[in-house]
Amino acid sequence: MTKPEALKKLEEEIAADASLPLRESNLVFGEGNPDSEVMFIGEGPGFDEDRQKRPFVGRSGQLLRKNLRALGWKEESVYITNIVKRRPPGNRDPLPDEIAAYEPYLEKQIEIIKPKIIVALGRFAMNYFLPDAKISRDRGKIFRFKDFLVYPVYHPAAALRSTAVLGEMEDDLKKLPQIIEKADKLLAETKPEPPRVKESKIKQEKLF
Repeated sequence: MTKPEALKKLEEEIAADASLPLRESNLVFGEGNPDSEVMFIGEGPGFDEDRQKRPFVGRSGQLLRKNLRALGWKEESVYITNIVKRRPPGNRDPLPDEIAAYEPYLEKQIEIIKPKIIVALGRFAMNYFLPDAKISRDRGKIFRFKDFLVYPVYHPAAALRSTAVLGEMEDDLKKLPQIIEKADKLLAETKPEPPRVKESKIKQEKLF
């Protein structure tokens, strides 16, 4: 089975799973290049994403995509998704049980794509992998998790509310091409952590 076929099958499984929460909203599965070395993961769809059934297409998404183009990357060259695949009411934060319900599907999505780097957009995506990390302290740092790297950056929505956060997010995203170049070396030199658990013993490699 090819990656696109596997992703399509996974999307159909999510759509058919009546046990999942937030089913009053549209399914926003993810989009982009399934062979990408970089996977961007946010927390959940918003109003525009729910309406268009595509991730990161609203104001914050346009900011993210603008920064990708500034790197000389095509938007479709990376893969973009969220932890929770449907919009929480009123754009509220996803609840722990909602994150847990969608977790098996996100895990499968990651397994299919096999990225070298996951860019965790915002604290919810970051804490999914790194429960004890703090976005203000750990953004722009590189962490080894399983067989890939996790790179937390501020969520574009937060960047829209603060010029200081915007500058830090843009600076962190600008480093991505250099991180990709060093990814194989970092992965070879570091040992993977055990499956995600709530403990602080996280292997970290800081490049910058």
